[in-house]
Amino acid sequence: MMRPLTPRQLKVLGFLETFIKQNGYAPTLDEVARGLKISKPTAQQYIQALGKKGVITRQRYAHRSIEILPGAQSERRVTGLPILGWIAAGQPLEAVEDREVMDIAELLGLKADRSFFLLRVKGDSMVEEGILDGDYVVVEKRETAGDGETVVALLADGSATLKRFYREKDRIRLQPASPRMEAIYAKEVAIQGVVRGVFRPVR
Repeated sequence: MMRPLTPRQLKVLGFLETFIKQNGYAPTLDEVARGLKISKPTAQQYIQALGKKGVITRQRYAHRSIEILPGAQSERRVTGLPILGWIAAGQPLEAVEDREVMDIAELLGLKADRSFFLLRVKGDSMVEEGILDGDYVVVEKRETAGDGETVVALLADGSATLKRFYREKDRIRLQPASPRMEAIYAKEVAIQGVVRGVFRPVR
């Protein structure tokens, strides 16, 4: 079985598919490097990685020997998680949709499909849960949550926020994890997802 590919490996595979379709033969390493605007050693690394993952074969020292194996389709083999925008860990903030993809699904042991997505955190109201400004939260896409779960909640005014979720007698309490922040109370909120992990980029 072919192993999942990273977004960059998918890009290389897509280039190979297009080049072979247009020319009827495989590109050289120099052509891969020029076509993708990368160095020849980097192109070599990508080709080797695709070979190890069972996507292509290549004869060593042969000039145009790259062959894409049956079942390798660049359009379908996505292992990245979409970054859907910023989420407020402070006051509510409008969640905008970007279309970036971060390839951490395999790293986190998650199935890369529409059940999970990433949001980048803005604010520090969840610091006691170890969620800092600039972190990425891994969110399981769900419409329900249990008391105490950290959720992405959509408020009535259309803004979204990241808080702990609690049901009270006649209202919903969205509780920050910071003594400096006050809870948000609402009659109704729409749950967009439940936080399943935190990813902190190197700073």
